[in-house]
Amino acid sequence: MKVVVVDSGVGNVPNAVRGLQRAGADVTVTAEPAEVLRASRVVLPGVGAFPAGMARLVERGLDDAVRRVAERGVPLLGICLGHQLLFDDSEEFGVTPGLGLLPGRVVALPAGGRVPHMGWNRLDVRRADPLLAGLGDGAWMYFVHSFVAVPEDGDLLASVDLGGEAVCAVARRGNVCGVQFHPEKSGPSGARLLASFLELG
Repeated sequence: MKVVVVDSGVGNVPNAVRGLQRAGADVTVTAEPAEVLRASRVVLPGVGAFPAGMARLVERGLDDAVRRVAERGVPLLGICLGHQLLFDDSEEFGVTPGLGLLPGRVVALPAGGRVPHMGWNRLDVRRADPLLAGLGDGAWMYFVHSFVAVPEDGDLLASVDLGGEAVCAVARRGNVCGVQFHPEKSGPSGARLLASFLELG
């Protein structure tokens, strides 16, 4: 399965590539909008702050390319910051518009839990979905983040518990998917999720 990984210049691209290759993907890494537009499957990884990540996409013309392939129905997976960038906007360092592919806002993690949320946590599956095939409740995933997306209820596939409050771990609307954790660092469960993404559509 051929996959284009968007290189926006904001982290974790080599790890994402290795994880996808282990899942059986033929991976192309690109910062060229034209190559993204030709893709039949796209992964948007990233780490760091939302404003910087969005700015790098805009600088390279990748924001429009990602929107256009998503609107065409191409399966798209955002990972960590890439997941957050799929939403309407973020309140990190002031309000910054996102890609607007998933309705919702990115907000600070609840104060009652550990901030940043760093380490392993177990998924609470809210809705069965092919993206989560073979996982079920309790799958361990690896997280590193201080902000979290708040999707519409119908788009929330799985959450994790942070200080007694459930926060989004997986969201999906049609062909647009996002995971807050790093599947490429999450052992067999993360590998299963990447394989399921490759099988979507």
